[in-house]
Amino acid sequence: MHQATIDESVRAHVEQTLTEYLAAKQSTMASLTQELADALDALVEFILRGGKRIRPTFAWWGWRGAGGEPDAPAVLRAVSGLELIQACALVHDDLMDDSAVRRGSPTVHVTFGRLHQQQGWLGEPERFGMAAAILLGDIALAWADDMFYGSGVAAPRIAAASEPWQAMRSEMLAGQYLDILTQVQGDESPSAALRVARMKTAAYTVERPLQMGATLAGADTEVIERLREFGADIGVAFQLRDDLLGVFGDTEVTGKPAGDDLREGKRTLLVALGLQQAGEAGAAVIRHCLGRQDLTAQDIERTRSVLIESGAVDAVERRIEELTQTAMHALDSADLAEPAGDRLAELAVAATRRNH
Repeated sequence: MHQATIDESVRAHVEQTLTEYLAAKQSTMASLTQELADALDALVEFILRGGKRIRPTFAWWGWRGAGGEPDAPAVLRAVSGLELIQACALVHDDLMDDSAVRRGSPTVHVTFGRLHQQQGWLGEPERFGMAAAILLGDIALAWADDMFYGSGVAAPRIAAASEPWQAMRSEMLAGQYLDILTQVQGDESPSAALRVARMKTAAYTVERPLQMGATLAGADTEVIERLREFGADIGVAFQLRDDLLGVFGDTEVTGKPAGDDLREGKRTLLVALGLQQAGEAGAAVIRHCLGRQDLTAQDIERTRSVLIESGAVDAVERRIEELTQTAMHALDSADLAEPAGDRLAELAVAATRRNH
């Protein structure tokens, strides 16, 4: 029977690698107390519940594009650690945004708040849920480092790849801070929205994973630079698509409530352009909805109409297309081992034209 290589099914191999690694971590830590075992079960279930595994996939094709071998389980373990950084970001992001649903299920802080309430424990359920989410997100981040540095990749390669790995963690957290700062300052400029997209999403979703994979393979500076250019533009385009889905996405497909970005008051490029282009009355409709937890279906539909009629949606779509084109140009100019170039082009299209 033919056994699929990593190249043929990166996502499936990442899933298997994560499942095995997390089972070992659970086994080690769960012996402390049953209560901790239950909490770790919830974290592991969250990590393994869906997800596109886009970050390790980009990292893998960075590795292959720079000449890395197609059979490299240690490298797969190293890049799979990116999913644990993503888990940390999602758990904390949901808490900061007070989101109730992620991937069609209750978010971590909501789950533990409900547990507190069901058990009749002392104190406030919401504060317990918040504390649990902070700590479990931190555990995911610690496990990410453990998985990367303990992957079995040769020490010189891990040392070289630690530069993008460490930069990515800092940029992701800095981007999260800029995101919440932009919301509380009410900064409605397109430049602020793009700055957040660049730091919060592009760097740690595409650019740094590609750099990390290529560095693990010993790529030269020119290849890494072209991959980073490609990754930066595709990463921003990925976030802009996410912004559109945050307002127009189908709940059944995205796994998040309709209009959730509006409730959270996110100053995305879509919102910034809508405020600029919608006129006084249209801008008033958008501002009325931003940050309101009691949004009705009618409120959301009115805002959607304003964003469409103002031309903001079309403008964001054009920006996505422009970024994709410049990214493809950078990719074409990179001297990559095949089939990495073709796979990265396919990933770019999937990332920027997705519906969830």
